[in-house]
Amino acid sequence: MTSRGTRFMESLNDGRNVWLEQERVTDLPRHPAFAGTLATIGRLFDLLDDTQRRDQVGYAVGDGGKYAHSAFLVPYSAEDLAKRSRAFDCWAKETNGVMSRLSDYARSLVTGWYGSRKQLGKLDSGLEAKISAYYEEARDNDYFLTTSLLDPQIDRSKGLDDKRIADRYLHVVRETKEGVVLSGAKMIATGAPYTHDFLVFSFNKLDARHSKHAHALIVPAGSKGLHIVCRESFAEQNAQDYPLSSRYDEMDAVLLFDEVLVPWERVLLNGDAEAVWKLRSHVPSNTLAFHQTVVRFAAKLEFVAGVTFAVADAIGVNGFLHVQEKLGELVTQIDTMKALLIASEAQAKPDPTTGLWLPESTFIDTARSIGTKLYPRAIEILQQIGGGGFVQTPARMSQFEGPLNELLNRYFDGVSLGAEQKVRLFKLAWDLIGSPLGSRHELYERFYAGDPVRSYANQYISSDKAALIDPVWKLLRQSR
Repeated sequence: MTSRGTRFMESLNDGRNVWLEQERVTDLPRHPAFAGTLATIGRLFDLLDDTQRRDQVGYAVGDGGKYAHSAFLVPYSAEDLAKRSRAFDCWAKETNGVMSRLSDYARSLVTGWYGSRKQLGKLDSGLEAKISAYYEEARDNDYFLTTSLLDPQIDRSKGLDDKRIADRYLHVVRETKEGVVLSGAKMIATGAPYTHDFLVFSFNKLDARHSKHAHALIVPAGSKGLHIVCRESFAEQNAQDYPLSSRYDEMDAVLLFDEVLVPWERVLLNGDAEAVWKLRSHVPSNTLAFHQTVVRFAAKLEFVAGVTFAVADAIGVNGFLHVQEKLGELVTQIDTMKALLIASEAQAKPDPTTGLWLPESTFIDTARSIGTKLYPRAIEILQQIGGGGFVQTPARMSQFEGPLNELLNRYFDGVSLGAEQKVRLFKLAWDLIGSPLGSRHELYERFYAGDPVRSYANQYISSDKAALIDPVWKLLRQSR
């Protein structure tokens, strides 16, 4: 019997239109831009086949001994929520927190919809049945899922009342007995080339008059007329020189819809802007998904701190007070993120409408907001600790096998590391701070949770301001 990872790889050769540079990729699993990343994902999938580890990432479904990833576990207790958290942490630690869209985020959205299907079913007469059928299909077939919610950056000063914009944002061209036909574009679909399905809906609230742009869809990646246009590949073939880029390049893509038919069973909502917004802003599903992002981010901060500590040790600067201050700042970052995560889970409670056991969203929101500032600062500290050492390593690790081997070993060693190990460490650090992959990650962590300005503003708007202001006026009244 083939492993889950192998079946995942095989499922990708389904005729999908993946474009990289000027060529259509015909054999995705073997293409050098995707092979390393897909091998990593395949190994993660295989954990569910490993009887020693599958309980770390999965849960038993039914009585047949089949396991599904715990992102599909509908949480009704603290134990369920903890199991989901352990699964997220396992995958995050396996990939050092660097792979941020490993399907468990989008899967959690679907799980939240499923757990709330009766309530969401009030938005449309067929929605409950569609959600139920798709959840079970995705869970039982190990579907890799991702989202694509944003509209292309054509002219952000104009909206859908401008025909030039409206015609290029994703919209329904016509309806048929088989489904809806759509044209337009969506971004940013991380993991797009190797996903099975896209969750597609509007990120922003739409006006009722823009009904042809109001939809919530589950779009198969192999749909005819759907073009997955990739950015430049940051994948590297040489794992010795690029230990992260060779394994973890999550491809980002723009989706171009050229009269794509989406079957009715995959059309969750259509034409009702208010219903689409209610699904988009649905608290239980968003909370379950956002929970995963914080678990993953904590693992990434730990990894960056570990690299920075190792660099400081290697060059003998860890005894200087100003360096210790910076290293201590990285510790506070980790502790802050973990404390918010622990608090969110400790104060979890059942949703009064659905019964889903949800982490406390205020702590999740705070973690996501401050993360936009913590990660760039962590990278800055790593840059400051290593300094010029990051640009004075030999071009290739293979040079240690060449004619300069003796000299390289003499002049590139560190406090307690031989030259080769020290150079390996600095190349890993460079992959975090200076490679295309590293630059992409700094950009990603700034914006993956949305506009950070709006996120902070929303936290203020939704906060219990009276609880903070009332004691101020109480004191002033007592002071008269």
